[in-house]
Amino acid sequence: MRAGSGTLATPDDARTWWEWSMKPEKGEQRRLLVVDDEPTIVSLLSASLRFVGFEVRTAATGAQALAVAAEFKPELLVLDVMLPDCDGFEVVRRLRAGGAHVPVLFLTARDGVQDKITGLTVGGDDYVTKPFSLEEVVARIRAVLRRTYTGAAAPTDDTTLRFADLELDEETHDVRRAGKLVRLSPTEFKLLHYLLVNADRVVSKAQILDHVWRYDFGGDARIVESYISLLRRKVDTVDPPLIHTLRGFGYSLRLPRS
Repeated sequence: MRAGSGTLATPDDARTWWEWSMKPEKGEQRRLLVVDDEPTIVSLLSASLRFVGFEVRTAATGAQALAVAAEFKPELLVLDVMLPDCDGFEVVRRLRAGGAHVPVLFLTARDGVQDKITGLTVGGDDYVTKPFSLEEVVARIRAVLRRTYTGAAAPTDDTTLRFADLELDEETHDVRRAGKLVRLSPTEFKLLHYLLVNADRVVSKAQILDHVWRYDFGGDARIVESYISLLRRKVDTVDPPLIHTLRGFGYSLRLPRS
């Protein structure tokens, strides 16, 4: 089933697959806020999300989204970029300024690279372009929620992230691999931190540039390759290697795949 720009289609031969892929997952009752000014999309998307077990509230404007978010305390926003009063990027900026760090899945007809970079810059977690499939949106929502609330590199206490035998203390900035202290520069530390909080997920050079350097140096992607190489020399000195390159896609901190 696909939705977007007010047009919908439900092929009969896809119905069985849709019903299977949209089955509720065990314990799936998190609060979602869907923000879009197209009533058909809001109705279809919110009904589908309720069907799989989410608690859903909706809004049609940026102002409504901010008001509902303050009262409802959503655990994820599905947020259209093009709203009648202010764009979705501004909604996220205002939420972040108010101390709300709820994860965001942007939903939009825009497909430009700059729009995607802007979404990531303001704190978006993922990006789906209209027309979209409901199955894809549900899958991406579940993935963001898993990364946010049950990620493999979740904090083991107030300040420490762990993955395999790698530890990073956010307060003291100590990094250890297999119990041995690893000395990193501030930029290397920020890069490793970003890889850790996205463990088992592929992150692109553009995402790394945004979250680690914030384009202060001009946005040359070659610096990412250089720092990944430096980081490998310090972190992957023992087996198994944890920092992996996926050609054409980006980088991932994960255990080797057999």
